[in-house]
Amino acid sequence: METIDKLAWIEIKDGLILSTRTKGRTKFYFPGGKREADENDFSALSREIKEELTVDLIEKTVNYFGTFQAQADLHPEGVQVKMTCYTGSYTGTIQPAAEIEEVVWLGYADREKVSPVDQIIFDWLKEERLLK
Repeated sequence: METIDKLAWIEIKDGLILSTRTKGRTKFYFPGGKREADENDFSALSREIKEELTVDLIEKTVNYFGTFQAQADLHPEGVQVKMTCYTGSYTGTIQPAAEIEEVVWLGYADREKVSPVDQIIFDWLKEERLLK
């Protein structure tokens, strides 16, 4: 079974979670991406967040949140995505950049608008009363 290894930033404010939509896509995804050669999780995640949202993660505030796995969106059946998630503070103003067309704050009612792995995270956040 093929597994895609990704990193994601979990940013929750007032019971809503930050999500992004890539140009040409209809589903929303948590911001983040894949590591490049020789990158650790923080350097890869901070690079991706800077590229996608123009903000800088503050390294000393970044904490492991959890790892979740599900069928990879837009991939053949059986291809899984393993998403290692982190929280953390940032400096700057969040705005879409690079391939990101839209930045939104979603609540649990928006669950069907996100990828399968993000839906698992939505469910967990709802159970923990972190998501409206």
